[in-house]
Amino acid sequence: MIVAREKKKENIIEYILYMWQIEDLIRANEVSMSNIDKNIIPSYNQGEDKLLEIRDWWANLTEMMHLENKHTSGHLQININTVNEVNHLHLQLMKAPNEVAYQHLFNSVLPTIKEFDQKSGQKLANDVEICLTAIYSTFLLKLKKQTVSPETELAIKAISKFLATLAKKYKENEKGELEL
Repeated sequence: MIVAREKKKENIIEYILYMWQIEDLIRANEVSMSNIDKNIIPSYNQGEDKLLEIRDWWANLTEMMHLENKHTSGHLQININTVNEVNHLHLQLMKAPNEVAYQHLFNSVLPTIKEFDQKSGQKLANDVEICLTAIYSTFLLKLKKQTVSPETELAIKAISKFLATLAKKYKENEKGELEL
């Protein structure tokens, strides 16, 4: 919760990827608050008030996972909404006459995005979700100690550069510093 709040303020892309990890952690704990109480909450080194706030955050997310039937896969609606919000900004940037550098960067990574979309076999909603899924999928492969090809590593670097730029634009937009 503390990490999520900071990430959301500082880097929206890292925040989304973090929240996807949280969803998977909840699933790994069988979408059970008693398991989370046993396996996750004790790892927080916080005072009692902060610990209650953190537990409430986990409990709320766990309840949402139940209500939205996300026990085995998928993302919570709040996370989908955040991805869509970032994609909306991306679409605005693609139309903005003063964002030629951004548009050039995106167009340079677009073939990679399309290739991942075709290979993923998933029905992903937009380019931002495709990029996030590519990064998260690669993260999971590495976590499982599976081989990631040099070509995939190169593609992920290009996608990461694009997403880092988009995150910076998002932060500028949130501060009212972006002219679209």
